[in-house]
Amino acid sequence: MNVGVIGASGYIGETLVRLLLRHPKVDLVAVTSRQHAGKPLESVIPAVRGLAHGLAFDQSDAGALAERPDVDLFFLALPHGAAAIFARTLIDAGKRVIDVSADFRISDPKVYADYYGNTHPDPDLLKKSAYVVPELEDMGWVSQSLIAVPGCYPTGMLVPLVPLLRDGLIEAEGIVVNSVSGISGAGRKLAEDYLFCERAESVKAYGLVKHRHLAEIEEQLGRAHGGPVIIQFTPHLAPMRRGIATTIVTRLTSGTAIDDVYATWGKVFEDRVFVQLLESGTTPDTKDVTGTNRIDVSAVHDPRTGNLVITSAEDNLLKGAGGQAVQIMNIWLGLPETEGLLF
Repeated sequence: MNVGVIGASGYIGETLVRLLLRHPKVDLVAVTSRQHAGKPLESVIPAVRGLAHGLAFDQSDAGALAERPDVDLFFLALPHGAAAIFARTLIDAGKRVIDVSADFRISDPKVYADYYGNTHPDPDLLKKSAYVVPELEDMGWVSQSLIAVPGCYPTGMLVPLVPLLRDGLIEAEGIVVNSVSGISGAGRKLAEDYLFCERAESVKAYGLVKHRHLAEIEEQLGRAHGGPVIIQFTPHLAPMRRGIATTIVTRLTSGTAIDDVYATWGKVFEDRVFVQLLESGTTPDTKDVTGTNRIDVSAVHDPRTGNLVITSAEDNLLKGAGGQAVQIMNIWLGLPETEGLLF
């Protein structure tokens, strides 16, 4: 299958390009960027020298891309708002679309407007999309033409929490989450807060108390629980390029033990190589997952406080974005989900 990446010059777009050029079962035949239109791909992303085979950036023109008969599936690595406009044109032309923006992650347009400050560009198309964490969904989503890839922070929380809420093993109230992210999570942009001298030897909280990812996190947790779930989430920036470490504090329901937690996880994630369960008390480390599409998860019960402490680690550009998008593509196309990905 021939595929394209629209918005290929950002960190996630570049990640997708590097994965797809090495993928054994698809051919990357279109990459776009308004900033770099006309430039050879290798001149902008030197890491793919020798792989790009003369590929150059096209202009990001939704109509022209929709008319290309040689491209069957597009990845959208565009800002929120713009992605929905491109998605409509491509879907109407019969293309498949995997979107890594926020435009189709939240099912309620009012909630989208509340968190993103703009009216949703296409509420009708939103109803036809599917939000997919591959390890947590049944296969009903494969019949859709538009897939929303979860955000990086949400992936680190939803993978461990959703199975526990579904099985009623943890309380839905009082969940507190702290995550630490590498700077690439903020995207490729020139801003004082993300300069090397500002971030080196520095860690700080940000996005208090209403980070945009909260909307999709609470929506998905609410679906798992069968009722509203409100969490306290605080993200932090750390002086590293990539990776997310997440710590979740919650409480077990009455009569539940940590062995029940691991039993549920073992059942849900059996044979899912991109979720690795670590022994209780072993803490996941970002350095162990950087460069992979894997998320490592563990939990420990604190008898002093009665809390269950869950930790996870992932690469924000891979399992938290581009890698998970390729994993979704693989399943969508009937390929092994590990095709072209490291774990």
